[in-house]
Amino acid sequence: METISQIAALAIFIIMFIVITTGKVPRYIPALIGGALTILIVFLLILKEPHAVVSVLNFGQIGQLNFWYPGHEAEVSHGVNWQTIIFIGGMMIMVEGLGEVGFFRWLCLFVARLVNYKVVPILVAFMLLSGFLSMFIDSITVMLFLATVSIELARLLKFNPVPLIIAEIFASNVGGSATMSGDPPNIIIGTALGYSFFDFVVNTGLIAWIGMIVVLVFFYFAFRKQLKASQDTLNVNTSQYPDPKQAITNKTHFLINTGIFMLAIILLVTHAQTGISVASIGVIAAVLTIGFAFLNHGHGAIHIIKRLDWQTLLFFFGLFVCVGGLEETGVLETLANFIGNTAGGSIIIVMTIILWVSAFASAIVDNIPFAATMVPVIVNLSHTGGFALPSMAWALALGTDIGGNGTPIGASANVVGTAIAEKNGYPISWGKYCKYALPAMILVVGLCWGYLVLRYA
Repeated sequence: METISQIAALAIFIIMFIVITTGKVPRYIPALIGGALTILIVFLLILKEPHAVVSVLNFGQIGQLNFWYPGHEAEVSHGVNWQTIIFIGGMMIMVEGLGEVGFFRWLCLFVARLVNYKVVPILVAFMLLSGFLSMFIDSITVMLFLATVSIELARLLKFNPVPLIIAEIFASNVGGSATMSGDPPNIIIGTALGYSFFDFVVNTGLIAWIGMIVVLVFFYFAFRKQLKASQDTLNVNTSQYPDPKQAITNKTHFLINTGIFMLAIILLVTHAQTGISVASIGVIAAVLTIGFAFLNHGHGAIHIIKRLDWQTLLFFFGLFVCVGGLEETGVLETLANFIGNTAGGSIIIVMTIILWVSAFASAIVDNIPFAATMVPVIVNLSHTGGFALPSMAWALALGTDIGGNGTPIGASANVVGTAIAEKNGYPISWGKYCKYALPAMILVVGLCWGYLVLRYA
């Protein structure tokens, strides 16, 4: 029965993964179907273990005090990672509130005006802005607003926004690797293994921003001639361009929602000291955003809730159930043992395998399901092989986050950025994207490998 259950769980997961990768249907649909099949076929029909369903769904932890306030005790998550789902949901609501008051458009226009609407400086400034924002807000949201404003500026300044959008996508994923709240893979890794925002800053933040400087130089020299040629034909008169203040729909609402955002950042940075879980931080941000919207305009609160990306949250739920099937049947333990035996007891080889396999796998398939799959693998490697869990966790985070830059489908931010460009008449082909992003990805992952070996070997 054990072998049959492993084959069934693995088959369901692989089929789900393939369907997600094709992009033919919204990814939450194959994830939910995969999760349902895992419960029905693997747990109930083959294993006949209803308690495995309860264990993987993990609803009980939500009602426990230490889920919301774990203090300084780090707990490894199992099954559905409700910390990740609740935190991302809460931050989505907060971000909707910021979008409603014009925060992101104001910030982009402010930065563009700061560099006098010159295209090459906009490239540099927007890359830095993309990387910085992605440290605190998920890179999907960052690209949603940055790509839209970049196209608006491109039409005003008469330049091709494709180079700018490619550079912004790359910067968002690199910047997101610096913190726990940046890229979704980091949220999964951090909440599952009990790492704090500060743990990521200390261990991945330095190399992330070294990588950011390197790719900034790389894209500057790669794109400056194209962008400068556009600028040379244009006489810039800043008075003809939108005033950043015009983006603000209501000054009072703008200041209050910005204050909620700043509070969320403070809570994230200090949650290791305060003992508040990231799920609690997500709930606090959501409640304050919805509460303020309701007090000022009840319909505004309903509008924010309706715009919540339920599909992404359902995708995470189904994904975690499928990964739970692989974990319960021992598939991931077998994979961990294989990696451990291949490494022969060397942490350098283990980190190298995790980093480079994660990078190239995440370039081909969405890095979120890959990260969710690999977390229990490195936990098993730590238990059975005696390898340091933190070293493997940082290798996994850097590999999935930065490796996701390799192709247009490697990370969710890539999909969002290229989709917005295509929708507005600026399609980004695979060839065009990979020509610049793939070499830059290999360069930065190589830097990360050197850093990991020097620091943790």
